[in-house]
Amino acid sequence: MSKSKDDAPHELESQFVLRLPPEYASTVRRAVQSGNVNLKDRLTIELHADGRHGIVRVDRVPLAAKLVDLPCIIESLKTIDKKTFYKTADICQMLVCTVDGDLYPPLEEQTVSTDPKANKKKDKDREKKFIWNHGITLPLKNVRKRRFRKTAKKKYIESPDVEKEVKRLLSTDAEAVSVRILLGEKKNSSWEVIAEDETKEVDNHGSLTSLDISSPGMSGHKQGHGSSEHDELREIFNDISSSSEDEDERDHHDDEDLNIMDTEEDLERQLQDKLNESDGQQQENEGSNQIVMGIQKQIDSLKSKLQETQDRRKRQEDLIMKVENLALKTRLQAMLDEFKQQEEREKQQMTSLQEQLESLMEK
Repeated sequence: MSKSKDDAPHELESQFVLRLPPEYASTVRRAVQSGNVNLKDRLTIELHADGRHGIVRVDRVPLAAKLVDLPCIIESLKTIDKKTFYKTADICQMLVCTVDGDLYPPLEEQTVSTDPKANKKKDKDREKKFIWNHGITLPLKNVRKRRFRKTAKKKYIESPDVEKEVKRLLSTDAEAVSVRILLGEKKNSSWEVIAEDETKEVDNHGSLTSLDISSPGMSGHKQGHGSSEHDELREIFNDISSSSEDEDERDHHDDEDLNIMDTEEDLERQLQDKLNESDGQQQENEGSNQIVMGIQKQIDSLKSKLQETQDRRKRQEDLIMKVENLALKTRLQAMLDEFKQQEEREKQQMTSLQEQLESLMEK
């Protein structure tokens, strides 16, 4: 079954920009806008075999044409109702027409070379002649050099060089001194790099610093005022007992020994009573001090809470003054009333705590 001409695939639309001298551009613009049927007779485009040069005729006036590559791609859009636009093509070439150009430029002689690099360089030089450095508007003059940087050349690294570099790195790594990273225990701690030879010294130093050194005066700081009173009373008791022993040695009378023993028992009983009284008084003082400190802490926390509640109440009042919506205003007013009640409760708690503190201080 043979395909007919209608079944042949349609050629895709390709577009380019046509740049004409001003006098010819206005003629073509008017002809396009008027929608004349004879536009094909008034405007014709012919391209030469190289695909880069051609002849454009406007009202049978020949113009030399040159097809150049634009520095960027321009999207072409079509519309029917001037609201919805449809993309039709990507424009990357422009046909530049001049009056004083060569209509039939001489063809370049193609020399065949066996060197592929030389052929590639010639093709590149040939393409450079048709590269357009400017955009289609005035601000984009020389845009190819101003905005687009040159393509970086690829550097191919040969495998022997890579292998040589890897071996060098491995050898230097083997010769390097092994290190350890330790975190200092000082206030201004810092990272230190220590070699192998210094690790032993660091370990010995660490073992020395890890020892617990207790000051001889630590136990004395922990004792209270009551222990000092006990020591004084014990010293008095020791002095009395030592004096009584001296008297026993001097006087070897049995009656005096009995009297001394009686006095020692009386003194010991009196001293024990004093010790008990001082211990009880000390415990009472410590208990009252703890209660006072607890009440003072409660008062301080209540002060901070009260200050916060007052600040929230002030912010709420300012917000109510700014709001004009009645429903929102009533809701904010209810919240303001809650803040006021909370403030009153905190004030009452503070006054009661202050009264308790004053009563304890009077005692």
